Amino acid sequence: MSKGKGTKGGKLSEAQIAVHWKEEEYIHPSPQFIAQANMTDADVHERFGLDNFPGCFKEYADLLTWDSYWHTMLDTSDAPCWKWFVGGRINASYNCVDRHLAKYKNKAAIHFVPEPENEAPQAITYQELYVRVNEFALMLRDLAGLKAGDRVTLHMPMVPELPVTMLACARLGIIHSEVFGGFSGQACADRIHDSGSRVLITMDGYYRSGKFIDHKANADIAVETAKKLGQKVDKVLIWQRYPGETRSQAKMVKGRDHIVNDELAAFAGKRVDPVPLAAEDPLFLMYTSGTTGKPKGCQHSIGGYLAYAAGTSKFFQDIHPEDVYWCMADIGWITGHSYIVYGPLALAASSVMFEGVPTYPDAGRAWRIAERLDVNIFHTAPTTIRMLRKAGPDEPAKYDYHFKHMTTVGEPIEPEVWRWYYEVVGKGEAIIVDTWWQTETGGFLCSTMPATQPMKPGSTGPAVPGIHPVIYDEDGKEIPAGSGTAGNICIRNPWPGAFQTIWGDRERYVETYYAKYCKDPKSKDWRDWPYLTGDGAMQSEDGYYRILGRIDDIINVAGHRLGTKELESAALTIEAVAEAAVVPVVDELKGRVPDVYVSLKPDFDGAKVGDQVVKVIETTIGKIARPKHVHIVPDMPKTRSGKIMRRVLAAISNTLDIGDVMTLANPDVVEEVRVLVQGKEKVAVKKGPADIARFGDDG
Repeated sequence: MSKGKGTKGGKLSEAQIAVHWKEEEYIHPSPQFIAQANMTDADVHERFGLDNFPGCFKEYADLLTWDSYWHTMLDTSDAPCWKWFVGGRINASYNCVDRHLAKYKNKAAIHFVPEPENEAPQAITYQELYVRVNEFALMLRDLAGLKAGDRVTLHMPMVPELPVTMLACARLGIIHSEVFGGFSGQACADRIHDSGSRVLITMDGYYRSGKFIDHKANADIAVETAKKLGQKVDKVLIWQRYPGETRSQAKMVKGRDHIVNDELAAFAGKRVDPVPLAAEDPLFLMYTSGTTGKPKGCQHSIGGYLAYAAGTSKFFQDIHPEDVYWCMADIGWITGHSYIVYGPLALAASSVMFEGVPTYPDAGRAWRIAERLDVNIFHTAPTTIRMLRKAGPDEPAKYDYHFKHMTTVGEPIEPEVWRWYYEVVGKGEAIIVDTWWQTETGGFLCSTMPATQPMKPGSTGPAVPGIHPVIYDEDGKEIPAGSGTAGNICIRNPWPGAFQTIWGDRERYVETYYAKYCKDPKSKDWRDWPYLTGDGAMQSEDGYYRILGRIDDIINVAGHRLGTKELESAALTIEAVAEAAVVPVVDELKGRVPDVYVSLKPDFDGAKVGDQVVKVIETTIGKIARPKHVHIVPDMPKTRSGKIMRRVLAAISNTLDIGDVMTLANPDVVEEVRVLVQGKEKVAVKKGPADIARFGDDG
């Protein structure tokens, strides 16, 4: 157990989280990268300091084209529902498409890579994107009867029709709500109901892991379920994966269902002007993905969100118009919204979209795509990096691609995995930005500025310009940098990318994100409303932050709060271990203790791995963190987006109800793991504590 400075008797209070990770070495960007970077001014953080707040964000807003400028930069009158660029008028579709035509109309806006390798990639130019967006916007207006302020639910896979649909909605001020394509019809229905959508836009099918998924069937379930919940869907607009061909077995419903590809003929060649909209009007709803409780519809604005997505894309992703940029996320998540669609297209980038999974048909697929398209900026999540490292640790060396820049996003990345990403995937050439942010924040909160600050494995870096974090313990006491302990990371100030509210539930918005550390509930001063991120973090003496994961993912072992990410990181230092997941299990003596699940790299024997995991955890963290069990499993239960479902593992360890797992990417593995842990006979399910029942709910 490490001893935090400034704590009574050298011991940590239960309100703090112990941190045992050692600080890693700095790795500096190359002179070649610095020479071409968008931001080389080391004083940028000073310009975005609190002394210049909120006016500093004009620098991001000026990356956009405005129909009219704002009169108020930041309106705090309805604190903490902040409004940015009030009085300004703008259109996101115009900024991502129309304004680029004079210079870039023949340049690829989107490189679409189908999953089947016998289908060639498609390059959709900015001119072609303009044509498609206009035609579909007219269809939304004239066929579907949609107008500014209406909500529409999208349940679409990773195909170019998805950004076309989003940008067509944005053109008219229609608020889009994209539901991750891998979600069930039931999950889609919940979001239709909550948003009040009367139109659903979907696709007949798509490819996933070599199979053609009949997606239209989900639309039928979604519409029927939404109706039972009280929301009637009048029209279902169905894009065809292969125009002119119907690939779904689900029957069309007369009067309700419309094949988009057929209906578009009536709008061929027609144009509709982008509607000048208020900057603070909603652009989209993005529902959080948790499988417990009612999903939260995060409402993002047009002006503030787009300015922040464009600014962070330019300066942290280092996107230039001549770059080929590949964010290997799904547009069904906020990363895809901000860093596949809105941010890159606002900068006239060429953005790659891949329909399939990165390990199909084999572990070399991602690197073949990078080689073929000459991708030079690569953006993915630690989950995917670990997956690629497990499936083909030596594959990147076989392909002739060269990244100048790589991003990691979505969760903390363990130093061991970071090094593989840097040395093997990046071939020692690419800089890495390890970004930390959330669905609610719209864009990055912490990261190194790629050309001016060194990288440090396992650390996300300092705050990005204009973001001013603070770490509090449970009692609201600030935890200083370099203390060796962690707490709840919050943001002191508003910023343009932050969501405006939870759709239809302002009270939940305030209670979830602001009430805990609010100094005065009646105040209209932003200084009284720190934003609670829900993540645990520590700050080292050099100002770099290390994110420990969700506060819910902290295990309290005999009064010591241990971050699961640190235990997982320790396990991943063992050569044979490809993936690790740590969950709490009830212990009569200590209350909770860790259970560790590991899967192995190919061709490794697991005979000694259990003992090695225990030893490395005891050595790097201490005996207090000793696992109750180490379970070696064939694979981890994962969502369709590749995240490990720790909630399922926690339920298995504690013989709790596992719940519905059929929407997972690999539901069959759950029973395999259960048998390994519990034995062949079904055990009686216990009623477990709430903290374990919802633990690690990755969605």
